[in-house]
Amino acid sequence: MIPRLQEKYQEEIRTKLRGLDKYGNVHQVPKLEKIVINMGVSPELGKEVLGDAVKDLTTITGRKPTLNKAKVSVANFKLRKGMTTGCRVTLRRQTMYEFLDRLVATALPRIRDFRGVKSTGFDGFGNYSIGVDDQSIFPEIDVDKVKHTQGMDITIVTTAKNDDDAYELLMEFGMPFDGNRK
Repeated sequence: MIPRLQEKYQEEIRTKLRGLDKYGNVHQVPKLEKIVINMGVSPELGKEVLGDAVKDLTTITGRKPTLNKAKVSVANFKLRKGMTTGCRVTLRRQTMYEFLDRLVATALPRIRDFRGVKSTGFDGFGNYSIGVDDQSIFPEIDVDKVKHTQGMDITIVTTAKNDDDAYELLMEFGMPFDGNRK
């Protein structure tokens, strides 16, 4: 079964963006490439917190996360080479569209005093990053079982060549930007 946003992209968004006369070829129209979700965990907190982060990220995405290891030792942070510093998941194809749908439609509106995501989170190459402070905004997480509140970074990678094209693409997907576009 094709996810709702993937179908919307194929039928509506691609033709609408193609009609802007920016693109000479249908393959130049920007599209979503992948979504990367990262949860950083301090090694000082112990393996229990890391295990909870892995469990929560598995529940949210439906995929088993890979563990991030420190590449170098940093004495000021009491970090040694090889210590686990967090976990991440890369979503592609249908799971990417399903996650984006859940993020836009249910998770982001559950943030207290939500007024939209910042439109300044673009990196200059058409990719967008959001920082979320609490994993309990996702309806899959049982709030009563959360021992440690854990934030996450969500990066949406697109094939857009610049930030303006990526902004247009994400607006068409329904991303609730705050309207302060510069």
